[in-house]
Amino acid sequence: MHVIPPMDDEPPADYVAFVTTHASLLRTEAARLVGDARVSEEIYLAVLTDLAGHWRRLRWFRNADAYMRQRLQARTGQWREDQVYEVEVRVLRPREPVAPVYTRGGSLALRKASIIGSTARADLEALADAEIAWVHAYLRSQWRRLLRYVIFGVLLVGGLVQYMSWLAADPV
Repeated sequence: MHVIPPMDDEPPADYVAFVTTHASLLRTEAARLVGDARVSEEIYLAVLTDLAGHWRRLRWFRNADAYMRQRLQARTGQWREDQVYEVEVRVLRPREPVAPVYTRGGSLALRKASIIGSTARADLEALADAEIAWVHAYLRSQWRRLLRYVIFGVLLVGGLVQYMSWLAADPV
């Protein structure tokens, strides 16, 4: 029985939906702040992992957007501090999205899909990123749980040793 139940090993649907809606923005912002595609992917996944680790609390208080921005700034700040040489980042304007052009002979299904919101499917890449980040956060929570048990055991044994030595030294 747990006072606070452990983290589920599968991400909840609202976390996946949040990642799907914010993935492109978060990925773009990480690339803008860092300037290197490989490093920005690492920072992007690290922010998603941080978000997954605190998802229950964030969902409860409804401040996931602010926490995501805060973690992105913290992760990029850590990356800049780790650099040996000074980092120069040039900010480029994002490309304008190209709207799909449908010809008169285009598929009726394609024209309806752009109008009907329920036909939109989750981005598979964002879905995979959400799963990966959740698994990393789950493993991190398992290690922390194990560490808490070890620390509790050491403190318990230390307390027992102290108590036994106090009893042995107490003159009757």
